[in-house]
Amino acid sequence: MLKIEHYSKKYRNSEKYSAEDICLQVSAGEVCGLVGSNGAGKSTILKAVTGILPFEEGTIELEGYDIARRPEEAKRLIGYVPDDHTVYEKLTGREYVNYIGSLYGAGKAQKERALGELAEKFGIAQALDVQIANYSHGMKQKICILGALVHEPMLWVLDEPMVGLDPQTMLLLRGFIRQYADEGHIVLFSSHNLDAVQKACDKVAFIRGGRLISLTDLREDKDFDLEAYYLRVIGEQADA
Repeated sequence: MLKIEHYSKKYRNSEKYSAEDICLQVSAGEVCGLVGSNGAGKSTILKAVTGILPFEEGTIELEGYDIARRPEEAKRLIGYVPDDHTVYEKLTGREYVNYIGSLYGAGKAQKERALGELAEKFGIAQALDVQIANYSHGMKQKICILGALVHEPMLWVLDEPMVGLDPQTMLLLRGFIRQYADEGHIVLFSSHNLDAVQKACDKVAFIRGGRLISLTDLREDKDFDLEAYYLRVIGEQADA
C-alpha cells in the first residue's frame, strides 16, 4: 500500500504551500489518477512519493517503508517516468535499460523481459541499439517507461505520461497501466488527459491550489462524468 498522511511542501523563499495536508491511500491492484490545472501541485506530490523531493511535514510510506526514514528500501519498490523524459542520451536504449536495471538489482530475466516483450509491445525494439540522443520525443518517453519497469516495481509513478505520444501508443499505455495494476501493483499518475484517467483509474484525486479537494472512486459510480466534474470543481477555479 502507498500511504500519504498530512504531507505538505513549501519551497524555499515561498510563503505559499505547493502541496498542503495531502492524505491519500492507494492499495495494490489500484490505479489512482491526479488531476488538476497547471501548477496545482501534482508533480510536487509525485516527486515527494518517489523520494526525489525532500519534505519536512507529513509522512509517505510504501509497503511499510517510510520514504524519508528508509529511502533505499522504499525507492527500490518504485519505478518513475518523469514528465521531462530525462535520460542518459549518450547511451543506447539497450544500455540505458540495462544500466537502470542494474541500479535496482533487476535480474537477467527481468532485463530480458523489458528489452524483449515490453520493447516489442511499445514499438521500440528496433531502436534499442540506437543512441538515445537520436530518439524522438515519443521514443524517449517509451525508453523511460522500459527503464521504470525493468525491475518490476511495486509502485509505478508516471507524470503526464500521455504527452507527446501518438493516439495508438496512448491507447496501448492506458491499457498497460490497467494491466499492471491488475497484476497486483500500484499505479499513480498525473494527467490532463481526462479520457485516459476515466478509463484507466479506480480512483481520482482532484488537486487545486496544492490541496486535495476531492477523491472519487470510479468503481462506485460507473456513470461518473469526470470531465463535467473537473470543469465544475477545477476548471472554473483554475490556479493562476
